[in-house]
Amino acid sequence: MTAKAQADLEAATSGDRARGKTALQALNFFMADMQAGIGPFLGVFLQQRGWTSGPIGTVMTAGGVAGMLMTAPAGAFIDHTEKKRLVVIVTGISTVLASFLILLSQSAWVVTVSQVATAIAGAAIGPAVAGMTLGIVRQKGFNAQNGRNQAWNHAGNMIGAGLSGWLGYKFGMPAIFYLAAVFGVLAILSVLMIPEKAIDHRAARGLEGKASDDEDSGKAEGFKTLLQNKPMLILAASLACFHLGNGAMLPLYGLAVVGAGKGNAALFVAQTVVVAQAVMIVASLAAMRMASGKGYWLVLLISFAALPLRGVLAGSFIEQWGVWPVQALDGIGAGLQSVAVPGLVACLLNGTGRVNVGQGAVMTVQGVGASLSPAIGGWLAQALGYHIAFFILGSFAFISLALWMGFAGTLRPACAGTRNEDEADAQ
Repeated sequence: MTAKAQADLEAATSGDRARGKTALQALNFFMADMQAGIGPFLGVFLQQRGWTSGPIGTVMTAGGVAGMLMTAPAGAFIDHTEKKRLVVIVTGISTVLASFLILLSQSAWVVTVSQVATAIAGAAIGPAVAGMTLGIVRQKGFNAQNGRNQAWNHAGNMIGAGLSGWLGYKFGMPAIFYLAAVFGVLAILSVLMIPEKAIDHRAARGLEGKASDDEDSGKAEGFKTLLQNKPMLILAASLACFHLGNGAMLPLYGLAVVGAGKGNAALFVAQTVVVAQAVMIVASLAAMRMASGKGYWLVLLISFAALPLRGVLAGSFIEQWGVWPVQALDGIGAGLQSVAVPGLVACLLNGTGRVNVGQGAVMTVQGVGASLSPAIGGWLAQALGYHIAFFILGSFAFISLALWMGFAGTLRPACAGTRNEDEADAQ
C-alpha cells in the first residue's frame, strides 16, 4: 500500500470513528427513556390503580432478578458477536413493546411479565453500548468517551422525565408510554448512524493488539475472571450493598409524597428524576476528570458516602421540597458510579478478551442488591412506615464504605489504572 493510500485509509477510519462517537452520544441520550420504558413512573401508575407498596415492590424485584440473571450471559454474547448494533435495536423494540403490555392490563401476571421482559432486554443494552464504545475509542479513550456518554445519557433521562411529567399531567399517565416509543425510534436511528467499520470488535472485548482469540465459553470465563480478581470481588460486593439500599429510594420516595397527597403523581415523579439526572450530568463529567487525575478509588468512595445522608434526609423530610436534597444526593452517587464502574472493570480486564462478560458479572452481583431493594423497601414501608424504611435503606451503604476503606491497600493500586495510563503516555 502506498503512503497516500495509507493516509487516505487512516483519514477515512478517523472520520468513521468521529461519526461513531457522535452517534454514540445521541444513542445514549435517546436510549435513556427507551431502555426503562415507563421506569420510575410505574409505582405511581400502579398505585393509582389500587396497588399497595408491597406488591409494587415485589413486581419490580421480579424484573430486577430477571435482569440480574441475564447480565452475564448478555455480556458473554456481546463479547462474541459482531452484531452489537442489532442487539441494541432488537432489545430496544422489545422494551417498548413490553411496557405497552401494562396499558392493556394491570393484572399481577401481566405487570410481572412486562417487568421481566423489560429487564431482560435492558440487560443487553448496557454491555452492547459499552462494547461499541470500547471498540470505537479503544482502552486509551474509554474513560473520556464513557464520561461523555453518561453525561448525554443523564441529559436524556432528565429531558425524558420532564416531558413525561408534563405529558402525564396534561394527557394522563398513558402518554408516557408513547413518549418512550418515540425515544425508541430515535435511539434506533442513532444506532444506524454508527459506521459498522468504526467498531473494532477485538478491542471491544479487551483484545486490542492481540494476535489470537480464545473462543472458550464467555459465560464460564466471565465468572471465573470475577472470582479470581480480588478488586472486582470487593467492587461487586460494595455495589451490591449500595444498591440494596439505593434501588428502592426513588420509587419509594415518590410513593411516600404522592400517597400523602403532597404532589401530583406524574409531575412529582418527573421532578425526582429531573433533579437527580441534572446532578448526574455534572457528576459524570466530574468523575471522568477525577478518575484521570486520582484514579477510581476516591470517585467510588464519595459515591458510597452519599447514600447514608440521602436515607437520613428522605426519612426526615417526606415533603414535596425534599426532592431537591434527596435526589441531588442520588445524582452524586449514581452519576459518579456510571463512569467509575465501567471504567474500572475495563481497566481490570484489559487484555483478557472478557471485558463485557466481566461488566455483566459485576452487574449481576450488584443486581442482587438492586433487585431485592424494591421488595425490601416496599414491605418495610408497609410494616414500619416510610420514615423507618428510608433510615434502614440508607444504612446499607455503611457496609460498602467499610469494604472500600478496609481493603484500600488492595483497591487503590487497581483503581489507579486510568491515571497510570496517562502518566505512561506522558513519558
